[in-house]
Amino acid sequence: MFQLGKTIVSEDIIEKDFLCNLSACKGACCIDGEAGAPLEESEVQKLKEIYPIIKPYLRKKGIDVIKKYGTHVETDDGELETPLIDGADCAYVIFDERGTATCAIEEAYNQGDVDWKKPVSCHLYPVRVQEYTEFAAVNYHKWEICDDACALGKELQVPIYKFVKEALVRKFGEDWYMELENVAGKLQK
Repeated sequence: MFQLGKTIVSEDIIEKDFLCNLSACKGACCIDGEAGAPLEESEVQKLKEIYPIIKPYLRKKGIDVIKKYGTHVETDDGELETPLIDGADCAYVIFDERGTATCAIEEAYNQGDVDWKKPVSCHLYPVRVQEYTEFAAVNYHKWEICDDACALGKELQVPIYKFVKEALVRKFGEDWYMELENVAGKLQK
């Protein structure tokens, strides 16, 4: 672990490799698990604002869940998350012609209909950020459904921090990311 500004960063994000391999996993991270995608407070309002625009991209099941629970849910612990369909799929999941789970929000973004790509927690994956009072912990989340992504990342030599560069810059800023690259350069020597 090392400190960058007000973050404590796991060396795993520099030392481990990762490159999503959707052809192998079919987007399992969006349809497996026990919780929705973590949301930041500011993202809750954004979801409410863009919902009418992304609604046509959604599956009927997703629309039904959002109609019942709202564009987000709050857990018993006060955490904000995307709602789930039958306790599994994220309500915002859609499937492409190959049966791969993708994100309706990201599809609307790719089509130019919204200016927000997706929740930052999804964009950062496999990096997870835990906010504390004085700092944020930046860690690698190892999940067996991503074993193919780890293998592909290793084969192509793509460290996690490079795979999620855009998301890390989005979350922490360009200066923070440049500091991370400096630390990575020193650790890799």
